[in-house]
Parts: sequence; structure tokens; C-alpha cells
Amino acid sequence: MKYLSIGILLSILGVLLSLFIWGIDKAYLITGGIGILFIVISLLISGSMVSGDRMRANFATESAEDRRQRTSTTTRTVLIGLPNVILAALLYFLIN
Repeated sequence: MKYLSIGILLSILGVLLSLFIWGIDKAYLITGGIGILFIVISLLISGSMVSGDRMRANFATESAEDRRQRTSTTTRTVLIGLPNVILAALLYFLIN
């Protein structure tokens, strides 16, 4: 819940910042950028951007604690990025 509220706070700050910079017409740009950034970070941390044999090798060599840490970090970054992407999509479709 803490990371979801951080994502909501970042999306509100992103909308306010973009309102000051561009106005309401482009209010989705900063929030969408923040959301995409955090989702790309979660993809990189999760290890899903490598080939199948590399995933299998990583799974075989990492400990259960490392796997839990990687999964929790991935979940946290998705929870931060998701409200930003949702708000950016809503703003885009409502304004344009």
C-alpha cells in the first residue's frame, strides 16, 4: 500500500508539474513518462528481458532469498508505475 501511494503522489505531482509547463493539453506526458520508466525498471529487475536459457541459469544459481528480494522489488516498482500509466491514459483519452 505504501508503494501504491507513492505512485499516486508521483502522478499528482507529475500532473501539477506538466500543468505549469505545458497546460492541460499535455498533462499526460510527465505522468506517462514516470510510469513507463518504473515499468521498464521492473522489467529489467525481474529478469524477464533475457532469453529462456539465461532465465533458467539465473533461476538455478540464485538463492530463494535473492529470488524473493527480486520479486518484491519488481512488485514495488510496478506498484509505483501503475497509477502513473493509468492516469496518463485517462488524461490522454479525456483531453484528446
